[in-house]
Amino acid sequence: MRSSLEHTDFFARLCVVEASGKSINLCDGILRLTPGSISPEPDGSLHISIEVWPTAYHFRKGQRIRIQVSSGAHPRFVRNPGSGEPLTTGTKLCVADQVVYHDPEHPAAILLPVLSA
Repeated sequence: MRSSLEHTDFFARLCVVEASGKSINLCDGILRLTPGSISPEPDGSLHISIEVWPTAYHFRKGQRIRIQVSSGAHPRFVRNPGSGEPLTTGTKLCVADQVVYHDPEHPAAILLPVLSA
């Protein structure tokens, strides 16, 4: 991952997608970054882990899994102005340019425990 801001959020949501295309949220999680909270890799990228809330779901034939990654999820989580100002009173809003890498130099993984009946 990479962000243009030092104060930023990475949000992940696990969804089930019906055969019709309808997406239903199952669980989510957020990682709020501040300067120095994670040391960048030599190329400037960030190796992060986003823990999502525990859940259980029985996927039926024709359903798919979707992972959504974004920079926030207001009002589920308090907005992050990106400026370093206090989250509840900050007035300067900054736009974050986020990059999610998934190449051989920056492998990405989603770890989901699977139980079959």
